[in-house]
Amino acid sequence: MAEASQAIPRTLAHPSGLYVLFFTEMWERFSYYGMRALLFLYLTKHFLLTDDAAYGVFGAYTALVWASPVLGGLIADRYLGYRKAVILGAVLLVMGHTGMAWEGAQAVSEATSSGPRVVRDDFAMQILYVSLALIATGVGFLKANISTIVGTLYKTGDRRRDSGFTIFYMGINTGALLGPLLCGWLGETYGWRYGFGLAGIGMAFGLVVFILGKSRLGDRAGPPDPALLKRPVAFGLRLEPALYVLAVAMILASWQLLQMVEVVGWGLIGLGLAVAAGIVWYSLTRCTKEERGRHFVALTLMFFSVVFWSLFEQAGGSLTAFADRVVDRSVFDVEVPTSQLQSLNPIFIVLLAPLFGNLWIVLDRRRWNPSTPTKFALGVFQAGLGFLALVYGASQAGADGKVALIWLTLAYFLHTTGELCLSPVGLSAMTKLSVPAIGGTMMGAWFLSSAAASYIAALFAQLTAMETVGGEIADITAATALFTQLFETLFWLAAAVTVIALALSPVLTRAMRGAD
Repeated sequence: MAEASQAIPRTLAHPSGLYVLFFTEMWERFSYYGMRALLFLYLTKHFLLTDDAAYGVFGAYTALVWASPVLGGLIADRYLGYRKAVILGAVLLVMGHTGMAWEGAQAVSEATSSGPRVVRDDFAMQILYVSLALIATGVGFLKANISTIVGTLYKTGDRRRDSGFTIFYMGINTGALLGPLLCGWLGETYGWRYGFGLAGIGMAFGLVVFILGKSRLGDRAGPPDPALLKRPVAFGLRLEPALYVLAVAMILASWQLLQMVEVVGWGLIGLGLAVAAGIVWYSLTRCTKEERGRHFVALTLMFFSVVFWSLFEQAGGSLTAFADRVVDRSVFDVEVPTSQLQSLNPIFIVLLAPLFGNLWIVLDRRRWNPSTPTKFALGVFQAGLGFLALVYGASQAGADGKVALIWLTLAYFLHTTGELCLSPVGLSAMTKLSVPAIGGTMMGAWFLSSAAASYIAALFAQLTAMETVGGEIADITAATALFTQLFETLFWLAAAVTVIALALSPVLTRAMRGAD
């Protein structure tokens, strides 16, 4: 990789470490999205959870996945360093995805004198919760920190930064494409354990790639103070082993929170306020006027990010239920498994990411490049248009009540173009707007906004909860009406926030000057 990179003109070459991070993150996203594609279906069809309960577990899990990078980023910033944090996260992820392969007995519904009663394998349910907790904690140590390492590969003012993050984003979505296609197909065709097991194997590949290629990162990802990790702290433990004990405590806490879904929402509110207050305090006491302005921009962009991901994260919940229950998934007389449709978004990402990456560079050279806040507004609006396409598609349902697959495909396309305007640019913006001392914490706060969005997305999805038998519906017309009502609401929300973002764009852009 290094030799090939040297042959490329200096202005276009990217550091070789980018490709180590590309493949590590590719395999991590393969495992994450491969498992996520199956999760809602697994909860409703294997454990026979109600829609409301399944959306709740799904929302709590995804919220924890995105909230844990706050603590993971802080620990890496202050003590552990990004390299050790990524390795720890990868090990926990391998364990979690492997645990998901334990199915236990199929839940059954039994008739009793007081009504139907679902009999579940309680031990298998606890294995499920522990596995999800391992994954959530593992993502906390890996996700924010590997993105931060990408930012350290480029100096301030390097015009390749946005392009580099877009390439990195292609790695994310290559994994997100292959995961649902392969894990989803295995899980729905041959058994849940096979899909989840393949996700674990993929994560193991990612761990190996990072360990073998970590020398390409140089000194960027090491501990800030290696000697500090060797100092004793309590009970005869040195700091580094104590941090690993803390990781175990995070796993245990997540395990319990997954069984107390309502607590997660209040916890997110408290954590969000605490992190925002911490950033504001640091800005007021440690930063210059220009740095404070940039941190204000970062917090504002996080708000717009919450709105976008609240729309986008319907993919694993209401859009999965919509695809499974009311969409005609036949292609050339072959029915596509529901989970595989979650590959539509990453397919479009892989096809369009190079175009968008080059587009920003070309527009920048001509001074036509939209500002970061404007790109955020465009992202939110396109996500809203995706739901408008579904509303129209539902009005054109066939005689059997089924909605044509083309409308779901168009929705995912519009969500993808919106994502490319917002997500890689947002990752890049966090590394540019934050002072280096709190880079990991700021990136963790960025992912915390995604945690809030995931929980809110589940609350939206619960508006479509309906009675099912083994995940199957009885009235397709009523189901379509519920989905349509939600999608129309989400469109109008997106339109309103787009107007606000565009109105604030000039102010935010001025505050960002000097960060590029």
